[in-house]
Amino acid sequence: MDELLRLPGVARKTANVVLGVAYGIAAGVVVDTHVSRLSQRLRLTKQKDPGKIEEDLMELVPRKDWIIFSHLLIFHGRRVCKARRPLCEECLVEKLCPSSSLKTGKLPSECQWPGV
Repeated sequence: MDELLRLPGVARKTANVVLGVAYGIAAGVVVDTHVSRLSQRLRLTKQKDPGKIEEDLMELVPRKDWIIFSHLLIFHGRRVCKARRPLCEECLVEKLCPSSSLKTGKLPSECQWPGV
């Protein structure tokens, strides 16, 4: 991690991706826009800063799952839980989601999630 972070243009997100995908090393949780958005919608964190979000997720998710967890959230954020219009009716975790438009009756642009 330290060696990667010394390279120009490499921050924690990139370093976590390289270590996880190329070497199978779970040094942290990748936090991109999708992971940030979904972790807030699912109330896994109240943080806005990627570093703080990563810390919260690392406490919640077992280390052995850090690599796949990031990929699953990113995929889910691209395909189902979209930024402007989440497809809650197609979501496999909708019943667990406190921000579901099926429960709130509001789309993200209309809704302010408490604590997020």
